[in-house]
Amino acid sequence: MTSTGIRLHAPAPGWSIDADVVVVGSGVAGLTAALRCEAAGLTTVVVTKARLDDGSTRWAQGGIAAALGEGDTPEQHLADTLVAGAGLCDEDAVRILVTEGPDAVHRLIETGAHFDESEEGGLELTREGGHHRRRIAHAGGDATGAEISRALVEAARARGVRTIENALVLDLLTDADGRTAGVTLHVMGEGQHDGVGAVHAPAVVLATGGMGQVFSATTNPSVSTGDGVALALRAGAEISDLEFVQFHPTVLFLGADAEGQQPLVSEAVRGEGAHLVDAHGVRFMVGQHELAELAPRDIVAKGIMRRMQEQDAEHMFLDARHFGADMWEHRFPTILAACRANGIDPVHEPIPIAPAAHYASGGVRTDSHGRTTVPGLYACGEVACTGVHGANRLASNSLLEGLVYAERIVADIAASHAENGLHARVPHPVPYPEVPAHPLLAPEDRFAIQRIMTEGAGVLRSADSLARAAEQLQKLHADARDALVENGKTAEPGVDTWEATNLLCVARVLVAAARLREETRGCHWREDLPERDDTAWRRHIVVRLNPDRTLAVDPTDNADFPPTRQPQEQ
Repeated sequence: MTSTGIRLHAPAPGWSIDADVVVVGSGVAGLTAALRCEAAGLTTVVVTKARLDDGSTRWAQGGIAAALGEGDTPEQHLADTLVAGAGLCDEDAVRILVTEGPDAVHRLIETGAHFDESEEGGLELTREGGHHRRRIAHAGGDATGAEISRALVEAARARGVRTIENALVLDLLTDADGRTAGVTLHVMGEGQHDGVGAVHAPAVVLATGGMGQVFSATTNPSVSTGDGVALALRAGAEISDLEFVQFHPTVLFLGADAEGQQPLVSEAVRGEGAHLVDAHGVRFMVGQHELAELAPRDIVAKGIMRRMQEQDAEHMFLDARHFGADMWEHRFPTILAACRANGIDPVHEPIPIAPAAHYASGGVRTDSHGRTTVPGLYACGEVACTGVHGANRLASNSLLEGLVYAERIVADIAASHAENGLHARVPHPVPYPEVPAHPLLAPEDRFAIQRIMTEGAGVLRSADSLARAAEQLQKLHADARDALVENGKTAEPGVDTWEATNLLCVARVLVAAARLREETRGCHWREDLPERDDTAWRRHIVVRLNPDRTLAVDPTDNADFPPTRQPQEQ
């Protein structure tokens, strides 16, 4: 494993601090990792792009899935996850998730998270799509992510975890042997640190969340620009399964031209009995799947899109008028408020909905301990591809994955510290390049990328649409490259240009993988190839960035991931 040598065009770090571990991101995965690192006696620094509680975790409505209810078992949770993953889940990774998950949830409760309880005093559990049992623990009705974020942020502050907020991570630092030596970052605004700096550490945990902003309409916050995946690619790590972007079936429809973060209508609303209907009130999911509205998300999203195409409609409806005002106000207060803020009262009228980009099932490829193909670089949460989700994430498995795999990462780092003296190894990064290695895009290119991806690589894809998208993305890439090569010019370094450049990076990978996968599987829907092809395509697609900035796109031999190379093998 060798680094590409590619870095974003940015000033050299003007300040630095040292740590044992730097965690990038402050959602459930990042803060869980940081708290466990601190508990293990490791000097830890958390770098987060906005405030500690501004990531994707706080937007999670439905809950966290685990076999916590009477009669439920990890084996049943395993079975539902494998079905949702459409033949591409790593069964060992899923087994780790479902067996270690219940205890991880209880540790989260011990940390201070308060989940809704039944009248008997136990956890109140609900169902979501793809689950055959009630196993979704929730908080505040439909504010689970906000409660988890609150508890973890409070714990981090109470324990004095060192944090650098409003900081965009730029690139991985490596030493002369290609091992992780920390990260560079840009701190926005004044404070203890300002401008471009570095955190030197022999272990880096990427927990940067998703990349939903690569599309025009998404449930993701504005900070979700694929920074972790782009950093990992430039560092030489492998990316897998990025073509499997889950489009949440029920996002509040605010108009065909709506852009940016859109309000989510949780799957838990359907779990409690809401119906998907067309403009005539017909329940169109009945008969399409044994679970009807509670089928896995890819099936529901496709069902909605088909009905929209058949009726030349811009959206469908979610009807939960039969809930009544009391249930809406107590079980789904957040969604009720969002609907009413947009002129819709779900107590008295159906909610207009349409699919929107929601979750990246793929990401930076890791093993069962969160180790990537770059020694010392770990990844967990949405930025990672652990093999748990396969071709389509099962509802509410994401928060659980963040918990479980963050804990496994810390166990591995702590073991390395105990065996190899992590404290004793002061990282010595290779010198920062004087010449900019990677051209930057203009801020307005962000909107061009989103338009290209929405039109060419959205819910419905085809060879033609993906070819157009690839051509348009390549032109953006080539124009920026040629400007740098021919006259030494590139866009001014800054948050907007770095984010646009990262978005282009992940967009190119997504489209390249989607073009190669000539089938429909999970949340990858090819209109021109509507059938699943297990003979040819029950395998993963692994992407690497070459030093010349081209992409190496290769399928694996079968559904198993090749092992990641471990530090001792270098």
